[in-house]
Amino acid sequence: MTANPGSDRLDALLAQVLGSVGGADPRVRELVGGLVTHLHAFVRETRPTEAEWLRAVDFLVRVGQTCTETRNEFILLSDMLGVTSAVDEVNHTGPPTMTPSSVEGPFHSPAPPRPVGAWIAEGPERHRGEPAVVHGRVTDCDGNPLAGAVLDVWQSNDTGLYDSQDAEQPDGNLRALLTTGDDGAYWFRTVKPSSYPVPTDGPVGELLRAIGRHPMRPAHVHIKVQAAGHRPLTTHIFVAGDPYLGSDAAFAVKDALVTDFLPSADARFGMDGPFLAAEFDIRLVEEGDPR
Repeated sequence: MTANPGSDRLDALLAQVLGSVGGADPRVRELVGGLVTHLHAFVRETRPTEAEWLRAVDFLVRVGQTCTETRNEFILLSDMLGVTSAVDEVNHTGPPTMTPSSVEGPFHSPAPPRPVGAWIAEGPERHRGEPAVVHGRVTDCDGNPLAGAVLDVWQSNDTGLYDSQDAEQPDGNLRALLTTGDDGAYWFRTVKPSSYPVPTDGPVGELLRAIGRHPMRPAHVHIKVQAAGHRPLTTHIFVAGDPYLGSDAAFAVKDALVTDFLPSADARFGMDGPFLAAEFDIRLVEEGDPR
């Protein structure tokens, strides 16, 4: 009697399925073959019941049905399982001086062009949140400034909501497209973002509750940067001292991205009254750099 009844039949089934994976693109064959192999190994190891399998299929159907133009539940699911961070990790290597990448998250949408130094907070948070300036320089990995770099910025407000989640915020609030000058400098005026829960009213929220996990992300500002001749970068500026830095629901925190928001009186920024300042320099890797 075999230790695992049906093992030979499972081996034969896997071989049959893998044998059917064809097509002209070798990368498609590699990806599909690897997925099939791991899925079959999961079934062999965990032996799900038919009811559990149907429940899993229903879960994935509902994930798809929850997606809208402003909410991608599949990206949220990938984030909550750490898959997005794993994909980020294998795709963004480089010299030690480069700014680390991080996940994009499910809340990116087109941002309005704004001049460097603009206020990007145009909703109620402008009058109730902690005023803040985020500033820095975009350079190559040797510190040479990159003129004409475009920064796509987005963040939540002081209560942890993005404009797509909050009827009180105008479209494009707390978002901006900024272009650096000859010195590579950028800065914008905003409010300090808040930590927040990812959406839990859908199937991903059900999963988090089922496995006993909190949905919180530490406070952060998202930035995507593009500059001619350099690799694009998507990253975060995490607010130092946030209580969720060590347990980010998206597993996206990297130490080099944690930044102090400190009291400042720097007259260069034209702020009326007390404000916080966060300095975050961005170093991009040249295209073709093999590291």
